Amino acid sequence: MGTRGQDRGLHARLLSALGPAITAGEYPPGTVLRTDELEERFEVSRTVVREAVRVLESMHLVESRRRVGVTVRPAEEWDVFDPQVIRWRLAGPDRPRQLRSLTRLRSAVEPVAAGLAAELATPEQCADLTSHALGMVATSRGHQLESYLVHDVAFHRVILRASGNEMFARLGDVVAEVLTGRTQHQVMFSDPDPEAVSLHVRVAEAVRERDAERAESLTREITVGAMRELDVLAP
Repeated sequence: MGTRGQDRGLHARLLSALGPAITAGEYPPGTVLRTDELEERFEVSRTVVREAVRVLESMHLVESRRRVGVTVRPAEEWDVFDPQVIRWRLAGPDRPRQLRSLTRLRSAVEPVAAGLAAELATPEQCADLTSHALGMVATSRGHQLESYLVHDVAFHRVILRASGNEMFARLGDVVAEVLTGRTQHQVMFSDPDPEAVSLHVRVAEAVRERDAERAESLTREITVGAMRELDVLAP
């Protein structure tokens, strides 16, 4: 591995230590992270530290100022829609609250997106929705959560894209992180709720049949069910 590849690996290691520590509150807002201390503690070069800080700045987790150093910013200023920030927060002690916050966002957006998808989805998008819903059915038993997740994420991405609203479409990464985080952190039953699986199939049918009201109502049921699961699994 060349120097550049080595630096990339060190940069990723530094980020994977600092990001979760900041989002977990180990470095409270206002904490100053000194470059020389980071170099020494993590045994990396100044270049590696600068690269990692640049990424954290792009997420609004920190700000750099001359003669002050790198300061941790308040949580309300973070880019909470950044998939990496979501991943770090879901890995921390605040996971139950973060999952609820993201599920509420889904419940506000996805039903409306499904209603729009019923009006605007292309035949290809309708076919994709049906295909992924059937994929969810096929992987919903026998502890196949990783395979189920692939179809679940793809299904919701299609709904958001098919809404024709570019803002909704951009939330595909956010929804993917929520669904992935639930699976990775075992905030799911060993097999998905059969009712939730059936609801996805019915949403695909409603979109294909251009029934906007039904698509919206069924998708709302999915998000209500997701919140109910959190009450049981992540109280």
